[in-house]
Amino acid sequence: MAPEVGTEAPGFTLRDQDNQDVTLASFRGVKSALVVFYPFAFSRVCTGELDAVRDDVAAFQNDDVQVLAVSVDHPYALRAWADARSYRFPLLADFWPHGRVAQDYGVFHDTAGFALRGTFLVDRSGMVRFAEVNGPGEPRDQDAWRTALAAV
Repeated sequence: MAPEVGTEAPGFTLRDQDNQDVTLASFRGVKSALVVFYPFAFSRVCTGELDAVRDDVAAFQNDDVQVLAVSVDHPYALRAWADARSYRFPLLADFWPHGRVAQDYGVFHDTAGFALRGTFLVDRSGMVRFAEVNGPGEPRDQDAWRTALAAV
């Protein structure tokens, strides 16, 4: 089950596309985190969504908020995707144990083995302020993210 608004976000440490550890708790007291789960690098809908973040990155990532995009892909695949698409925000690998963080957030698709499109805004105190889960093939409305970000 996905964490609900007003509850504490599950913590995690994952490797990014540079094979460096990124810990959600490191943002506590510093900035909010927009945690964006997506099924796979290089897939059509995922690429479109993260291209939209890239093209308007200041609306999603700035002094007050950090984008953390999470999939079950390996860090090396994420490096290739970041280079191909010019993504300058962390792409985090929930690769092993496979989908553990997606499971903690209630967005792991057990039979298909990937993360659903879950979006969680975690404030500076570690509380979930926005939560949305979309099914496979169901694109997200990023205007809802902008609205949530404006409220924190």
